[in-house]
Amino acid sequence: MRVLLFPFSMLCVLLSTLFSPLYAADDWYRPPVSVTWQWQLDDIVNEGYDVDLYDIDLFDSSHELIQRLQASGKKVICYFSAGSYEDWRSDATEFAMKDLGKTLSGWDDERWLDIRSSEVREVMIRRLDLALTKGCDGVEPDNVDSYRTNTGFSFRANDQLDYNRFLATEAHSRGLAIGLKNDPDQARALSNDFDFAITEQCFEYSECRSYSSFIKAGKPVLNAEYRRIYVDDESERNSVCKQSERLQFSTLVLPKALDDAFRFSCLP
Repeated sequence: MRVLLFPFSMLCVLLSTLFSPLYAADDWYRPPVSVTWQWQLDDIVNEGYDVDLYDIDLFDSSHELIQRLQASGKKVICYFSAGSYEDWRSDATEFAMKDLGKTLSGWDDERWLDIRSSEVREVMIRRLDLALTKGCDGVEPDNVDSYRTNTGFSFRANDQLDYNRFLATEAHSRGLAIGLKNDPDQARALSNDFDFAITEQCFEYSECRSYSSFIKAGKPVLNAEYRRIYVDDESERNSVCKQSERLQFSTLVLPKALDDAFRFSCLP
């Protein structure tokens, strides 16, 4: 008797095919403006925060963890990098060498991806399938603004818009919410395609106003600030929180490692 062994990625595709009919058109999670959240991508996830949603790593988070968070009334957003190759990921061997560009500044084990590549897009489809099979409510694809960087490839802003819309369409077809990550110059153009925005240090770098189109559309902006002064100086932290409140942003002051070493929220 022959036993057929399926690769894990193929199993994800098969399972997603079974699950996808469960979702009607436009049936996915849409977080509201001023949603409360916790963002932790490293170390054992602290499940104790009374918030509306958790943003955690897709690969490192078990189905059981996601289920526990959801059972406590939380939505779960699952993080993965959509614009860079990470050599430690379980699907790293699925990328073609021709699609790997320059090393990311400060991240020696990551390389930029050629977002125009059909092979890269197939890997991202399998990652979205994995998010579906694990039970994530939505996804946070990272590094989706690489057109502004010297990646080693020659692609332009329109290529980035096309790739980001591809990700949004594929996520929504699986009943997954999707957030736009750190792409301020294209935020207005993409606010109809994405369900929320996630930005880092928008107050520090004076980029917050770029995301106003999300708020106007009734979609939240989840912001994280890392400056040490916001941790050590309560008056400085209160000042940035007042600015965040005026903009209706959901701002957290967090460690850059996103390991839950500390956490300050501008929302109750």
